Amino acid sequence: MSIYDIEVTAIGGSKHLLAEYKGKVLLIVNTASQCGFTPQYTGLQRLYERNRQAGLTVLGFPCNQFNNQDPGTEEEIAAFCELNHGVAFPMFAKIDVNGPDRHPLYRHLTREAPGLFGSKTIKWNFTKFLVDRDGSVLKRFAPARTPEQIEKHIRKLLQQPAVGS
Repeated sequence: MSIYDIEVTAIGGSKHLLAEYKGKVLLIVNTASQCGFTPQYTGLQRLYERNRQAGLTVLGFPCNQFNNQDPGTEEEIAAFCELNHGVAFPMFAKIDVNGPDRHPLYRHLTREAPGLFGSKTIKWNFTKFLVDRDGSVLKRFAPARTPEQIEKHIRKLLQQPAVGS
């Protein structure tokens, strides 16, 4: 199975295959609106603005599995992100990233880029996964790694064409 075969639901309810992002460098992040790392929304938006013309797309997936830090409705989450952090990158419906109801995207991401000691679980909000233009999951970044700290990895990938190009 390829990452491009996975279906996701946008905050507005529309269904999308990740194939829509084929040829893009993706930064996939599980987010939360009431977390100590929530200010990273601003950094993610800046990263997106600086690099989207070169082919970066940030994908945000709200998750309420860590200390109930994203309890709002999807509409409230979208409004919060836009008003407080200027988020314009794609945001998706709230999902589970761990447990029996783990979204297929996070099953794929954690299998391809496990955490410390091969862990397949997400430890906290704002864990980030970097996916190249061909859909390969290359890196996993801990929540404490800020968007600014990982930008050099993204820019390096943006300079590389997709294998099929």
